Amino acid sequence: MAFRFNFSIEENENYAPDTHDKIESQLGSPEHRQESTEGSRQAAGPAAGCSPRLATDKPQGETPSKKPFRLKAAKEHDIPEDINKVLENKVVEMVSGLYHVNMSVVEMTLLDGSRGEDIVSKSVSSHSDLIPGVYEGGLKIWECTFDLIDYFSETEMQFTNKTVLDLGCGAGLLGIVALRGKAEKVHFQDYNSTVIDEITLPNTVANCIDDGNGTGCGDDRKTSKPPSKKFKKTKRLPDLLTKCRFFSGEWSEVSQLLLNSNKPFSKYDLILTSETIYNPDYYSALHDTLSQLLDKKGHVYLASKAHYFGVGGGVHLFEKFIEERNVFRTNTVKIIDKGLKRFIIEMAFKNSS
Repeated sequence: MAFRFNFSIEENENYAPDTHDKIESQLGSPEHRQESTEGSRQAAGPAAGCSPRLATDKPQGETPSKKPFRLKAAKEHDIPEDINKVLENKVVEMVSGLYHVNMSVVEMTLLDGSRGEDIVSKSVSSHSDLIPGVYEGGLKIWECTFDLIDYFSETEMQFTNKTVLDLGCGAGLLGIVALRGKAEKVHFQDYNSTVIDEITLPNTVANCIDDGNGTGCGDDRKTSKPPSKKFKKTKRLPDLLTKCRFFSGEWSEVSQLLLNSNKPFSKYDLILTSETIYNPDYYSALHDTLSQLLDKKGHVYLASKAHYFGVGGGVHLFEKFIEERNVFRTNTVKIIDKGLKRFIIEMAFKNSS
């Protein structure tokens, strides 16, 4: 289902919330996704701080050119006073019980390069979903995100009163699930500021304001009843949004912004991250970020493919890296053995109970 603000809706009668064909319009068929992953995963910088993305138009085996990597400064994104404007000219769909903006429409509106970081036109001109240090692919949703959402549902994961970070958030679906689960605070981080402004923040707003059926982010949407043709406009900030903060920039820069901020900050009970271990060059930055921001009794839930061909990263290499650092313990809590094997890993400090 999809609807445009202001305000139209299309109902997809064949929508099945428990299947992964819901994202094939963005990922391609399962066979194409696997081939793309195996042949064209690209390397970004040594600390890109974002989800990995495919460069599906590159020939298989092509090595990306090496460019000096510049750290991308961290920025906190304010929630606009008039949040109704956040959803203007957006087409909103529903997947896995969550509202999210149609990313293809967002890409079209950004294609002329007149706004923000000009990431879409640069991505198109380079025939790549990843431009190291420029665009880190957050305008797409990738399948391991849904693996993690499914795991939360299967295990009845408790988010109540937890502080949560959605690291490399892209669409922000993991953080939104935590928000729906009555988390105390949810923070979102993505490498690109455009992704936060055009995707993450609108998605969060869409899930926190009334859609005309009385449903909000904390409500159970497992219902066949379609959403209203228009969300109710609000004159005040929904209470759920007051729990959220949004950040863009490279991981280490965001960590320093949080740790050195004058605003109150408490370390996270849960850090959720999907497909952020595809490049071994990132492991040190990711490890440091997790160790700096995770509460001493906190847990990380990380979803990943077994191996990222063409770049060399993957679950086993990352676990070896973690073992050598001797700070965290890891536990494989779920294996999805369909196509290219995928894993969900739980991490915690070794000295935690």
